[in-house]
Amino acid sequence: MSDNSKMVVKRKHFRYRNIEDLRQEIAELGLTIRLADRVENLFQPVKIGHKTAGNAFGIHPMEGCDCTLDGKPSELTIRRWLRFGAGGAKLIWGEATAILEEAKANSRQLEINDYTANSIEQLLTLTRDKHKEIFGANEEVIVGMQLTHSGRYSYKKPLIAFRHPVVDKVTLVDKKKKIPIPEDYPILSDDELERLEDRYVEVAKLAYRIGFDFIDLKQCHTYLLNELLAAKTREGKYGGSFENRTRFIRNIIGKIRAEVGDGLILASRINVYDGIAYMPDPNTNIGMPRETPTPYPYGFGVDENNPPQPNMSEPIKLVGLMKDSGVKLVNASMGSPYYNPHIGRPFERPPIDGYETPEHPLVGVDRHFRLTADIQQAHPDLPIVGTGYSWLQNYVVNAGEANVQDGKVRFVAVGRGSMAYPDYVKDTMESGQMAKNKSCVAISYCTALMRAKDNPLHQFPSGCVPRDRFYAQIYKDAEKTLTQQ
Repeated sequence: MSDNSKMVVKRKHFRYRNIEDLRQEIAELGLTIRLADRVENLFQPVKIGHKTAGNAFGIHPMEGCDCTLDGKPSELTIRRWLRFGAGGAKLIWGEATAILEEAKANSRQLEINDYTANSIEQLLTLTRDKHKEIFGANEEVIVGMQLTHSGRYSYKKPLIAFRHPVVDKVTLVDKKKKIPIPEDYPILSDDELERLEDRYVEVAKLAYRIGFDFIDLKQCHTYLLNELLAAKTREGKYGGSFENRTRFIRNIIGKIRAEVGDGLILASRINVYDGIAYMPDPNTNIGMPRETPTPYPYGFGVDENNPPQPNMSEPIKLVGLMKDSGVKLVNASMGSPYYNPHIGRPFERPPIDGYETPEHPLVGVDRHFRLTADIQQAHPDLPIVGTGYSWLQNYVVNAGEANVQDGKVRFVAVGRGSMAYPDYVKDTMESGQMAKNKSCVAISYCTALMRAKDNPLHQFPSGCVPRDRFYAQIYKDAEKTLTQQ
């Protein structure tokens, strides 16, 4: 092999025969993750505003890129939601739903408007009915809708909040020719953002009429509202100071409450830490930081003077601001699926267009738990939903139980893990533990399916290839496209 050849490094991290093996590695790595032997506290109800969830388990907002081109749920969308309804989690955080067609991250994303409202209402009813069919009275299952604007990652064209000297180079305005954002590319104006505020109010009212228990004002994963939080270099009333950067979220919270009162619970899934951008090492394919300027005023929750270290002062302040404004539930997440996926979802194997993890996945899990604990312990009266569990496979509930016992979080939820194992709560109810042969193995086939498309309208639906035979066949169909990318 020549010196210039690419040597892809493959490493197997999850090799534990039992919980003691996992505990030993946690100790050897010097991490703070604790694993409980028995699951008890997670089965206790949790109050959210004027409602109560029957247990402390949740499903994260997992979309399947499988809706119709006009934004309605398809049979696959319904199948996924029914599996969540039947799974036993009492907090079902409904998937990313675009507030406008231009705000979609992909052509097959769910969209909320007057045309799609009836079909979304049917989806919600079917989900609740399925839960009731299996578990009895369903008043204790809390179902929400995540309202999203994809911003920089809108599938038709990037809609950006500010110029990012690192990420602009990898944000494509023409995906087929792989042309990055040019220097004269416009940012969204203050007037455009004001109009978007009003659109959020319109769709929030519609979601309330449809019957959702809560709406999530999505501020995570470097989509538009998350990007606004980091817009320190933006001029005008939506950029610069913390007050300006939180103006958009403060305005829509206030406007929604003025229109619907307290009947609709307000929630937000937020990035507590954006991190910095990574790229594959050309020799090993292991992720390495892209050239990062210091100071670094381009990431929310990032220490400007010492990137990529976290600085939790603003995330803690934001959560307090939202709580005081009437938000009753917060979901803590981090990272960008586009430029540092190992931060948001620690993985065993990357998707085909990704890089090998630059850190042991347990380090990423520990980061999730620590930063989420910072938020929960700063605001002990506000239920916080934790993220970053799926890589732990069948030990998700052991880690979650320990975190709840220690006051580090109130809800434990899974995202990718729910695609593989939607009934993980039901099994834990019945046997006290999760089944290893049903758990997510974090090898990123679900992400690969989302990325495999011949054109903007040909979107492969996403699901768990190893655990769901239906998606194994879809992956086979997508392999030709994947190898061409």
